[in-house]
Amino acid sequence: MFNIQEFKTATNHIIEWLQKEYTTISVGRANPVLLDSTIVESYGTQQPIKNIASITVEDPRTLRISPWDKSMIDPIQKAIQASGLPFALGVDGEGIRASMPQLTEENKKTIVKLIKEKHEEARVRLRTERQKAMKNIDDGEYSDDEKKTHTDALQKIVDDTNAKFDAMVATKESDVMTV
Repeated sequence: MFNIQEFKTATNHIIEWLQKEYTTISVGRANPVLLDSTIVESYGTQQPIKNIASITVEDPRTLRISPWDKSMIDPIQKAIQASGLPFALGVDGEGIRASMPQLTEENKKTIVKLIKEKHEEARVRLRTERQKAMKNIDDGEYSDDEKKTHTDALQKIVDDTNAKFDAMVATKESDVMTV
């Protein structure tokens, strides 16, 4: 049975996923979200940095990581270095200062390529959801008019979602190229 609301929910999840992916892509500006995926060994368990330290923005290109337990400074530093994030790290007795390097033209092109890859991945996910919904419409006991109505409604949502994707990629690409 076809349910348009389930399809809308699925497309909203894809939009949220793309937004989250884009927030983790560095554009040369320091953002605490960049460290969200960095995991630290803390007292025998794996923890995200945000669970064991406060992360603040000191200036547009510098983050300050202040662990609540100062003995965690070294493990946090090692985790950031192992993450592959483009930070230059400075350590003092209170925490870690992570500075973003200035982006080169080559780095910007690489980041734009990654942005477009994420955009395409979101479009593929949307197509997959559309195919599932179309199969539900085709398998349902609908008249030809009902099938056409459902298909048109589905296509309008797909078109609107793709327009949102395009706007998101244009905004993110513009952010990268103007840094």
